[in-house]
Amino acid sequence: MKADVTTLDNKNAGSVELDESIFGIAPRADILHRVVNWQLAKRRAGTHKVQTRGEVTATGAKMYRQKGTGRARHGTNTVTIFRGGAPSFGPVVRDHATNLPKKVRKLGLRMALSAKQADGKLTVLDAAALTEGKTGPLAKQLAALGLQSALIIDGPELDTNMVRAASNIPQIDLLADVGANVYDILKRDRLVLTKSAITRLEERLK
Repeated sequence: MKADVTTLDNKNAGSVELDESIFGIAPRADILHRVVNWQLAKRRAGTHKVQTRGEVTATGAKMYRQKGTGRARHGTNTVTIFRGGAPSFGPVVRDHATNLPKKVRKLGLRMALSAKQADGKLTVLDAAALTEGKTGPLAKQLAALGLQSALIIDGPELDTNMVRAASNIPQIDLLADVGANVYDILKRDRLVLTKSAITRLEERLK
């Protein structure tokens, strides 16, 4: 399939051939859901923790004598039912990451790219580079292209001026092709790929 190529100045720059096996497959919600869940679980820090009974600062002495008070039998006051006691089954430091086969990850990325293409929300740029790193001119160029919420994926190295100019524009993200992932693609309304990014992604996903 062919896609029109445009410049940042919203001028026609020819067309490019897109690989059907990457940009033309039918997306499946269950695959995309699995990949997004895998990504979000992997990025969780897992450093949340509560104090256990052995870590709570309190005396270990018996609260009161065993018999004769008419009250229930209790030992130390670090148990859950007393104020200041340790919570039961609280969170501990752990890794939230799950396993997901590489084939499924690649399939999910292909489906995310195909979904944007099928919805008409894929824009192909000739290049993502600027002569000066100013936010104002870039914001006007993106508005002319209809890019209010977009992820821009370039080749192996991002243009320094482009990164500087886009950093102050809300809902505009930049990634190198090695960082292309399902979650960031689906998070933004539009997907913008440079010709260099398309070449690299096709090599990576074939």
